[in-house]
Amino acid sequence: MNRKQEMIKKLAKRAKARANKVVPSNPSSKPVERYISKAEREKIALAADEQAANNEVDAPAEAVVETPETADKK
Repeated sequence: MNRKQEMIKKLAKRAKARANKVVPSNPSSKPVERYISKAEREKIALAADEQAANNEVDAPAEAVVETPETADKK
């Protein structure tokens, strides 16, 4: 391959790499899926657990009233 062909090949590779870097706009309603690392998944799970714990504490616990019928069944 001569020098001119090598330069053309390199230019084409660079142009292709630049085109790959550009993220096309996503017209669909769902967002672009991306990789979520293990650390990020752990943080998300921790936040969800904390939120669930906070919801448990905030919600009043239903008191079970023993009626004579339920007391006999035990």
